[in-house]
Amino acid sequence: MKKAIGALLLVAGIALIVYGFDASDSVRADVPAVFSGAPALKTMWLLLGGSAASVVGVAMTFRGSGKAP
Repeated sequence: MKKAIGALLLVAGIALIVYGFDASDSVRADVPAVFSGAPALKTMWLLLGGSAASVVGVAMTFRGSGKAP
């Protein structure tokens, strides 16, 4: 069951990262960047959340069960 949840987190994390990169190229994200020099807050949260979900997903999917044979 943990491997299925890990795979789901991995896929969701990758989707969030892709959506974050797509949002970073939008005009809506460029306007705050012009004035503050930093990307939009939503874009940063999408990229950070996607990265965290991907790392947890990889750890849950590819980690051993921890039980000795």
